[in-house]
Amino acid sequence: MSPLLPPLVEPGPELSAEATLRYSRHLLVPGIGAQGQRRLANARVCVVGAGGLGCPALVYLAAAGVGRITVVDHDVVDLSNLQRQVLHRTQDVGVPKADSAARALRELNPLVEVRALQTKVTEATVHDLLREHDVVVDGTDNFATRYLVGDACAELGIPVVWAAVLRYDAQVSTFVPPPWLPVADAVQLRDLFPTTPPPEAVPSCADAGVLGAMCGLVGAVMATEAVKLVTGVGQPLVGRVLLVDVAAMRMREVPLRPNPRRGEVVEAPRAEPLPDVGPAEVAHRLGEVVVLDVREPEEHALGTVPGARTVPLAEVLTWSDTGRLGTAPVVVTCKVGPRAERAARHLIALGHPDVRVLRGGMLAWIDEVDPTLVRY
Repeated sequence: MSPLLPPLVEPGPELSAEATLRYSRHLLVPGIGAQGQRRLANARVCVVGAGGLGCPALVYLAAAGVGRITVVDHDVVDLSNLQRQVLHRTQDVGVPKADSAARALRELNPLVEVRALQTKVTEATVHDLLREHDVVVDGTDNFATRYLVGDACAELGIPVVWAAVLRYDAQVSTFVPPPWLPVADAVQLRDLFPTTPPPEAVPSCADAGVLGAMCGLVGAVMATEAVKLVTGVGQPLVGRVLLVDVAAMRMREVPLRPNPRRGEVVEAPRAEPLPDVGPAEVAHRLGEVVVLDVREPEEHALGTVPGARTVPLAEVLTWSDTGRLGTAPVVVTCKVGPRAERAARHLIALGHPDVRVLRGGMLAWIDEVDPTLVRY
């Protein structure tokens, strides 16, 4: 059972007539009421990442009346973002995501103060970006940044709402550090994932896809967790990880406890880099090399290297030998690289003498060799 936590934020000034009308449905909710709404108006929430998770979380935080919202994102809006990143519009393509999101939030709720920071989260910047906030919502999409945010929040004593999504599945949890909880109850990201997995082991949404509507569901859960923390309502997802499977529309949870050896954990060793080859060289050697495209069938249908063998990664990983590839040099490709690297390591382990990865994957092939293929 999650612990009951006191409200993180003291109430702000009395609500204006406009705020009372705008937030009237909150004022009727037991446990929130005028006092909770004043806490929300006095809260400072930082959302890192204005993408698939950050956008819906930001919408509901602004609509809920969180007084000061900071949006941190270094990227610009891409057309492929619009399937799930609901704050951005078609005309925002090429605009910094932080600015696009801030514009939408100000239009939604002019009572909210929004600060947009187009900056990259790094070891040198993370503490300054997050300090002086009451709650951090982590909407990032890579483990390196997640660990930076999680570690900084643990050091600064700031609760962080965390989630990850891929295809039809999601995980959500809330990490509350001391002094809000005793050390014995305070979990963090490194209790869930002690070491950073290698990039090839964790495909990104850009590489493996994600159901857009699920991002809305999970982002709304994240915003709900932040509201609960600010107001002290209910029981947050502390010491629990919510697992969401929208394909089956099932939710379950698993308990999470602090790792007593957390401080002893070391990062997993990195594998040696694989040999690679550029798209232009492969184009000149078609017929001499076997190109193995390990993307999914839906991706293969969008086009591939001429003559490539199209076998999904999951099937390649079941092979017990490389006989079907022969002895010719093999070039493995996927969309960007991580899946190709994983397949290439498997083929090398099986004993194939000459395996390389297509540098930059199919996106590089499109840029350098065949711009007629669909770039997705």
